[in-house]
Amino acid sequence: MPGHSEASPKSMSSRNKFDLPVADLQKMAKKLRRHVITMIATAGSGHPGGSLSAADLITALYFKVLRYKPEHPHWPDRDRFILSKGHAAPILYATLAEAGYIPVSELATLRKLDSRLQGHTDMKSTPGVEMSAGSLGMGLSFGIGVALAARLDSRTYRTYVLLSDGECEEGQTWEAALSGAHFGLDNVTAIVDNNGIQLSGRTCDIMSLDPLTQKWQAFGWHTIEIDGHDFDQILSAYHKAENQKGMPTVVLARTVKGKGVSFMENNVAFHGKAPTPEEAERALKELE
Repeated sequence: MPGHSEASPKSMSSRNKFDLPVADLQKMAKKLRRHVITMIATAGSGHPGGSLSAADLITALYFKVLRYKPEHPHWPDRDRFILSKGHAAPILYATLAEAGYIPVSELATLRKLDSRLQGHTDMKSTPGVEMSAGSLGMGLSFGIGVALAARLDSRTYRTYVLLSDGECEEGQTWEAALSGAHFGLDNVTAIVDNNGIQLSGRTCDIMSLDPLTQKWQAFGWHTIEIDGHDFDQILSAYHKAENQKGMPTVVLARTVKGKGVSFMENNVAFHGKAPTPEEAERALKELE
């Protein structure tokens, strides 16, 4: 697999104030996972499994790759990150807090009345959120529109859309994929959090996605398959996507639902169930 020298090219540095090396990205991802557990346990509801599986993918973006200014959330030239799998809002909120968009102390307000941090993202209330989420399957369409806007406005920002594998069962996802290829949008990167589990079971039992790579290729996308918990592979994939010209790129990331917490890993029950206080304590110990 690509070595660290390829995964951290000069062209990817100095995007934001962090630009963390891989060792520090690993530490940050663990910190974000701890935030996720604490937030959801405090709220008594939420979606830990998909938040934990996506933690490394999002950490690499915000603390190495994306251009953004927390003090200026609507900076026109910022790169856009769109969380299509909006139920994984806790991992995005934790990331935005550590990136400087919101106070870390505000994470304790998850899902409370009048909080800016609701169960699904709201772009009108939370700084740094680019799309209001709810029903699954809409994010890639939204991202295609954002990428087209960049072209129309002659701006160089890139758009990244994080999808769940379950969203690849949605017809709208494939309509968006057609559009991305048709317009040759090489400024958009889709990332599929391919953890193999959705709300009511395993994707292979509910609606098999195989062969997923060949499907995306047939729709005209450059495809990259990676281990979604290996930062060298993640960063290398983002770098290759940025340098791919003439067509959009999809990063198919093999991940583990509930990654980092032994009793949550590959456990369907923790798709949308908060840990008990005892379970949260055990999880936090594992993430020390």
